[in-house]
Amino acid sequence: MPDVSTFRKVVIIVAHSVVGWGYCGALVAIGRRFFSMDTTLVVHAVGAPIGFALLTLLYQRKFAFTGPLQTAAIFLGIVIALDLVLVAPVFEKSFAMFASPLGTWIPFVFIFLATYVTSAAIAQASAGDTRSTSA
Repeated sequence: MPDVSTFRKVVIIVAHSVVGWGYCGALVAIGRRFFSMDTTLVVHAVGAPIGFALLTLLYQRKFAFTGPLQTAAIFLGIVIALDLVLVAPVFEKSFAMFASPLGTWIPFVFIFLATYVTSAAIAQASAGDTRSTSA
């Protein structure tokens, strides 16, 4: 892989995080139109980690600039930051979403775990590939 500047690496990982955040927002926005809020929050809690696992798979297979813990922390940190500075004050006009475990905290935990587990699995598989080809 060609050498990639630090700035470009930051842009790539932030872009992946923002896409995941947008996907989560779409789950909630579309869910609100078709389901009750309780059902929408369940769909979001299940769908968010699935989306982030897929994004992590793409990111780690193509770029892998960060390890599993770094990737999970960065992805989740950006999601939380965008929820704090954009979703709550601008879209929701309230920080009440942060009082809901199902609305925020459970999906945050699941996003972190899905990203971490996916990254770790890819790293382990890559390490296994390296060992098997060098033996």
